[in-house]
Formats: sequence, structure tokens, C-alpha cells
Amino acid sequence: MVEAYIFINTSPGTLDNAAKQIYSLEGVHSVEAITGPYDAIVKAEANSNDELGQLVVSSIQKVNGVEKTLTCLVVELISEIAA
Repeated sequence: MVEAYIFINTSPGTLDNAAKQIYSLEGVHSVEAITGPYDAIVKAEANSNDELGQLVVSSIQKVNGVEKTLTCLVVELISEIAA
């Protein structure tokens, strides 16, 4: 399983509708509005890198209002966090 965080920029005034459409996509677990250089962050999951790429390019980037995406894959570098 591949997990990723996808940062999204939207056209002015389109974030609410874009977020609703993105949240309805298969593999999307959450959509949150954020501050900073991006408007929203999406947590998504797919069976492979190719499937994740299809989610981003064929689905998320085609949502009305989405102008730009940045995908960051989750990697497991820390096997256990000491208490």
C-alpha cells in the first residue's frame, strides 16, 4: 500500500467545491484546508505508485478549480518511536 499527502492550490473561490469533489474520490481519506503556500492537503492511499499517479493526474487534477498539486509519498524511516 502506498500513502501520500497531496498539497493543492485552487482558483480563488473554488476551494470548498473542489474539496467536496476530491473527498468523494476513491482512495482519498481526508481533505483539509491549510494556511501557507497551498490551499489544501489531501491524504490518499493506493495499491501502487502507478495507481496513486492515476488518482492524482486523472482525477484530482481534473477537478474544477484545482490549479496545481504537489504529491509527497509517505516513507517509513522510523521503525519504532521510543517512549
